[in-house]
Amino acid sequence: MSPSSAISLRLLQGSLAICRLAPDAAVPDSLETAELLSVTRTPDELSIVCRETPDLPGRVERGWRCLAVDGTLEFDQVGILASLAQPLAQAGISIFVVSTYDTDYLLVKQGRLESALEALRTAGHRLV
Repeated sequence: MSPSSAISLRLLQGSLAICRLAPDAAVPDSLETAELLSVTRTPDELSIVCRETPDLPGRVERGWRCLAVDGTLEFDQVGILASLAQPLAQAGISIFVVSTYDTDYLLVKQGRLESALEALRTAGHRLV
C-alpha cells in the first residue's frame, strides 16, 4: 500500500478515555475491556486507553472516539499514519495514536469526529 492509497477505517463503538498514572502504579483490575484497551508503561508514566467510565484513575482526558485502520498492516508498509495524520492536521484536528502488532488506531475528540471523518473522506479514505 502506498501512502496515497485509500485506507479503510472502522469507527469503534463508545467513548474512550486516556489516563495517566504514576510510573509505578498498578494497572487497575476494574478496567473494562471495550474494543480497545491499551496499557503502556515507561520510566515516566503509566498510560491507559480504555472505555470511558466515571471512576477512572489518575489524570484523565475523556471524550475520545476511535478510528481503527481496517485490516492487518505489514511492518514494511510506509506512510500509513502520515496519510491519515496529514489531512487531520490540515483541518486542525489533534489525534492520539495507538499502534498494535496488526494495525493502527487514531483517537479524535468526540466534538471533532464529524470534521475528522470529512477530512479523511476528502483525502480519499473511507469509513467501512
